[in-house]
Amino acid sequence: MSVVQIKELVKHYGKVHALQGVSLSVEKGEIYGLLGRNGAGKTTLANLLLRFWDPQSGTIYLEGCDLRKFCLDDLRARFALVAQDTYLFNDTLRSNIILARPDASETELMDAVKNAALQDFIEQLPEGLETPVGERGVRLSGGQRQRVSIARAFLKDAPFLVLDEATSHLDAVSENAVRNALKALMQQRTTIVIAHRLSTVRDTDMIVVLDEGRLMETGSHDELITKGGLYAHLVQRQLAGMAAE
Repeated sequence: MSVVQIKELVKHYGKVHALQGVSLSVEKGEIYGLLGRNGAGKTTLANLLLRFWDPQSGTIYLEGCDLRKFCLDDLRARFALVAQDTYLFNDTLRSNIILARPDASETELMDAVKNAALQDFIEQLPEGLETPVGERGVRLSGGQRQRVSIARAFLKDAPFLVLDEATSHLDAVSENAVRNALKALMQQRTTIVIAHRLSTVRDTDMIVVLDEGRLMETGSHDELITKGGLYAHLVQRQLAGMAAE
C-alpha cells in the first residue's frame, strides 16, 4: 500500500531548479534510499515531505491526504528526522534529547541514549545528562551532535523516519553501533534514507536515483546494476575512487 504519493513535484529557488516533475510512490513499512550527486534534489525532496517548504507545483499525499491539509504540528509529529547538521539549543544534553517527546519517562530517555551509542560518552561527563552543550552544541563534536539527533529519533518513535546523511559525522566505532541500532529502528517504520555513499542505500528496499532535480531511475541494487544507467555509473566511479586511495 502506498503511504506516500508524490506527484509531479516542481521546486525551484530563484533560477535554480531543485526538482523538476518528480513523481514517486512510497510503500508502507519499506526503506527507500535517495541517491544522487550534490544538488540532485535529495534533501529538497525530504524538506518538502516535512513541509519546511512547499513546491511551486505538484502534490504530496500522506495516507491519501494532501500534505497542505495537515496541521503542521500534526504532520511533523508523524516524522522523525536525523539530519546531517543537527541544531542543538544552548541547554543541557537532557533538554536537547527530551524535546523530541517531553512526556517520555526516564527509562525511555535512557533507552534512546543507549540506542544512539551515547551512553559511554555521557557516563564520562561529570554532570552526565545535565551537561550544558553550549550555543548550537559547540561543546560537542560533530559525531556527538549527530548521535543526539539519533537519540531524539529513537525517543520520538514516529511512524516515518527520514535519515539525511545520518552517520556522516560518526567515527568508525560509533558508526558501527549506530548503524545496527538504526537498522532495528527502520524495520518497523517507513524510512527515507538520503545518502551520497552507495553503501548506505545498497540494501534498501528501493533505490531512487535523482540527478539535477529529475528522477532518473528506481529499483533494487541488482536491478539498477543490470540496467547499466546512472546508478551503475555512480557505483563504478565510487569503486574507482576507492581503488585509487
